[in-house]
Amino acid sequence: MAKNVLVLADVRNGKLRNVTFEMLAAANQIADGGQVAAVLLGSGVEGLAEGLGDAGADTVYVVDAPELEKYTPSAYRKAFLEAHNDFGSDVLLLAHSAVGKDLAPVVAMRLSAGQVSDIVGFDMEGGDIVFTRPIYAGKAFTKVKVTDGIVIATVRPNNLPAPESGFGKSGTVKKLAVSFEQADLTTVVKEIIKKTTTGVDLTEAKIIVSGGRGVKSADGFQPLRELADVLGAAVGASRGACDAGYCDYSMQIGQTGKVVTPDLYIACGISGAIQHLAGMSNSKVIVAINKDPEAPIFQVADYGIVGDLFEVVPMLTEEFKKVLATA
Repeated sequence: MAKNVLVLADVRNGKLRNVTFEMLAAANQIADGGQVAAVLLGSGVEGLAEGLGDAGADTVYVVDAPELEKYTPSAYRKAFLEAHNDFGSDVLLLAHSAVGKDLAPVVAMRLSAGQVSDIVGFDMEGGDIVFTRPIYAGKAFTKVKVTDGIVIATVRPNNLPAPESGFGKSGTVKKLAVSFEQADLTTVVKEIIKKTTTGVDLTEAKIIVSGGRGVKSADGFQPLRELADVLGAAVGASRGACDAGYCDYSMQIGQTGKVVTPDLYIACGISGAIQHLAGMSNSKVIVAINKDPEAPIFQVADYGIVGDLFEVVPMLTEEFKKVLATA
């Protein structure tokens, strides 16, 4: 059964995040002959519309307004619903990011729609979409479907496959002029103050090198950063390392931190507490480095190295340099 699928493009620092392309690829499977549209919300985002057609969008809605420069739920809700009303969506997909997690339930309430959060996969059964999502901190998965009305889902980054080749669609750009009234601007963000971060975005990284209490100090992360630089990886941390003051909480991976699903996760000096496993256990390949052979992290690891991370990590760094130099 053909469906119209609307995708909210996920924009950060003026760039489209990879999850946008993952959602567009999924949208083309879900549409089953229907139309797929992408929505760009923000200020100065019109230039990002190019290429979204080849990524799978038949139509690209652009709402470019100063009121959308910083995310606020009331303004984004109005702009997103304007695109939905024009397009006539049956399914709406948003990234399971800070914006998507906040906006999806607001839109679902306005549309009296069924919402499924944090999906990591889906199947089509008799015209219905059956979503797969983790439960119990990632220890199990459940199948969920909305049987009636509009469907809204948030998609976990790095889980749905991005298109291997272009869709060759025109991606017709349609600008929407949305009039914002005072009632639409109940929240005004004056300034965003954030810590300066460098390197690869944790939630989109294909490789992550992560440290726990075993790094012993802030300086103990330096060998991990060197390995990450060689691999083009992001650097993460367990809650224990953050609580100990070794690094900033923006690096925390776990149930109360970021949930990541890289192709390769290298855990250095991490014991493997349930809280941390909830944030990384779905990684495709897990390598654990720990002095304790009984550490719980080895139970989920695909490969384990029993040893001192300060000896093992520099050795790995040198070996990877050699391998990549000849690649």
